[in-house]
Amino acid sequence: MSAEIVRAIYEASPRPYHSWRHIRAALGALHRWLGPELPPALLAAALWHDAFYDPKASDNEERSADLCAEHLREIGADEETVSRAVELILATKKHVPPDDSPDALALLDADLWILGATPRVYDRYARLIRREYAHVEENAYRTGRSAVLERFLARERLYFQNSPEARSREVRARKNLRRELAQLRGAVD
Repeated sequence: MSAEIVRAIYEASPRPYHSWRHIRAALGALHRWLGPELPPALLAAALWHDAFYDPKASDNEERSADLCAEHLREIGADEETVSRAVELILATKKHVPPDDSPDALALLDADLWILGATPRVYDRYARLIRREYAHVEENAYRTGRSAVLERFLARERLYFQNSPEARSREVRARKNLRRELAQLRGAVD
């Protein structure tokens, strides 16, 4: 599987956050947790999960999964790998693991790892997300983004892996989400 092919897709259009940089960060996290050799389906899912990204679309994950499946079949991957990669990508839509396997939990955690970053890094992420949604009027953005943050905060867990790193990241993520939510609401009131 050629990372250059998928990288070209990410770099073909400007993406403030859902870019090749996000993919590299997710891959870095996965390698730290699972080692240098990732299962083929997980590697494919990590590479392709945001390959199609249009902030105006509601089917980004489905279209990314289709691109991944097409690529995997072109390079001769077996159907089990294709099916699992598609399943993992589709799980990133609602960030609910399809099962308790290490690959599913790790991919979802890696995709949202930014939420538990330092406040400075998180604030940069929040600004990049706003740029991706520049087409949305400010009050509508604040309302929509607030709803997303509230859904994350209502979850029992943001990160699924049971490690000290994930637990400490969870605490920081919740602080970041609450801080951004307060900022969004403060500007609306």
